[in-house]
Amino acid sequence: MSTAIVTGQPVPGSPIEGELRTLGFDVRTASDATEAAALLRTAPPAGRVALVDANFVGHLHALRLGLTDPRFPAGAVPGAVTVQDASRAALTRALDAEAAAPAPAGADTALRTGTGLPDRLAGALEADGVAVHRPDLGALVARVPLAPQERSEARQAVAAVDDEAIRLRTAVKSRDGFFTTHCISPYSRHLARWCARRGLTPNQVTTASLLTALIAAGCAATGTRGGFVAAGLLLLFSFVLDCTDGQLARYSLQYSTLGAWLDATFDRAKEYAYYAGLALGAARGGDDVWALALGAMVLQTCRHVVDFSFNEANHDADANTSPTAALSGRLDSVGWTVWLRRMIVLPIGERWALIAVLTAVTTPRVTFVVLLVGCAFAACYTTAGRLLRSLTRKARRTDRAAQALADLADSGPLAEALAPRLRSLAKFPAPAVAALGGVILVAVTALTPAGSVGPLIGAVAYVLCSSLAVSRPLKGVLDWLVPPFFRAAEYGVLLLLAARADASGALPAAFGLVAAVAYHHYDTVYRIRGGSGAPPRALVRATGGHEGRVLVVTATALLAPSGFTVALTVLAVAVALVVLAESIRFWVSAGAPAVHDEGEPA
Repeated sequence: MSTAIVTGQPVPGSPIEGELRTLGFDVRTASDATEAAALLRTAPPAGRVALVDANFVGHLHALRLGLTDPRFPAGAVPGAVTVQDASRAALTRALDAEAAAPAPAGADTALRTGTGLPDRLAGALEADGVAVHRPDLGALVARVPLAPQERSEARQAVAAVDDEAIRLRTAVKSRDGFFTTHCISPYSRHLARWCARRGLTPNQVTTASLLTALIAAGCAATGTRGGFVAAGLLLLFSFVLDCTDGQLARYSLQYSTLGAWLDATFDRAKEYAYYAGLALGAARGGDDVWALALGAMVLQTCRHVVDFSFNEANHDADANTSPTAALSGRLDSVGWTVWLRRMIVLPIGERWALIAVLTAVTTPRVTFVVLLVGCAFAACYTTAGRLLRSLTRKARRTDRAAQALADLADSGPLAEALAPRLRSLAKFPAPAVAALGGVILVAVTALTPAGSVGPLIGAVAYVLCSSLAVSRPLKGVLDWLVPPFFRAAEYGVLLLLAARADASGALPAAFGLVAAVAYHHYDTVYRIRGGSGAPPRALVRATGGHEGRVLVVTATALLAPSGFTVALTVLAVAVALVVLAESIRFWVSAGAPAVHDEGEPA
């Protein structure tokens, strides 16, 4: 139950109590700080508490932004302050201090200081170490006028601005791709409002998007032209719903821990399930494109790891400046270059539109080939830009950034045991050592005969190199490349071994294993983004770490070639069960961050 305490003496006709009830608050009134402190102690022990000046004049959406956003422990706009359970004690202390302070003789406190009780309480909370979120209101009005003329002017300012139009506009992300911005958001925002007015939640829309994409994958798996056309149309509609869920969350401020997990997870599940559907459909027509499907998933996942690693390495770096970044900023001032650069990187909107159209009018093989070429070009473009920024900027990486890169590396028990023993040999940059290990692994696997001991020898070299790469803190200029090199090596060797295996069904089994491991890596990313740190070390050890999995897979390919498909399937199921169980436990727990994913960076 949310409780709002309206403080002071309202002027006749003030709508503040009705507005607070509209926002779901149980409204109580108090004439001064002493009464407010008493009411605060009688409020339900669990639930949001807000204090609002009785003379508040402003838009309802300004109050909604300041008082109902679940992501922050405390929030405030002029004339109103709110806290959640974790900050209730700090508000009680601040209110008790206000009640104990002697009232100024012969003068109203608000007139004397220019601030009312809620504003002073917000300042006291910040002084007590509570992070008070103050939303950017833009054109929205939130004031506490003290004189009749000021009140009249404030009401006129409220009437001059349509807060519903602002609410609808700001439900759309300020930065998005060309296709999403110009082809989806102009109507998906209205769909989001329609959902809000009918009581639908972002989680329900997210689930509907997943189900639509899975049906699209099923249509693609039929292998018929009609199935491919239906699949393309359904994939586009799934993307419309994918945009709608985030817009609905922003429109109605319905952020939740479960929503964060669903939104972060389902985008990957939808895209990769669709790849599998296309591969199954092609197989029905006699064309085996599983290697292309797996290659597309590997490339897309590695692209994301590059983005995540770079951002984590640099977002809190000191002296984080670069001539390349300055050039990028200048280009952004030229309107058409902004959209061109966003389209080049093939963000999710452009990528799904490309996949949908190609599915409907061509074949799965053409779809995957074009997708691979486009994603490879986008990967080269974005990675080159990040390399230039890293080499030209003068930045000092923090311990937090180094820990985030170590978590993204996903090193297991082998690297954990070997890294301290190899630390004295760390004479070369970590990215060079990681790349060397990956090149040895992939090259030996590709160049030696199938079924030979070569891949296992390459795996041993990879374990040693990867352990050496993480033997020191990842604070170098290019150390953000270490996790992407590990992902490319692990996924790449799986693709090679499965493509060269004599066992039937090895590629689909490898597809399933890469999907399970990739989910673990995405889960790690979104936990770090939410400020909750990496998954427990016990989980990383249980899944073997990237170097342990590489060693197991290469050994299995050598020792049990006829059972390779079964082994990959068992490993995929085991990894999926372990990581999903821990992920679900975390994301539905009270300790998970209440955020809604704002979309992938590429």
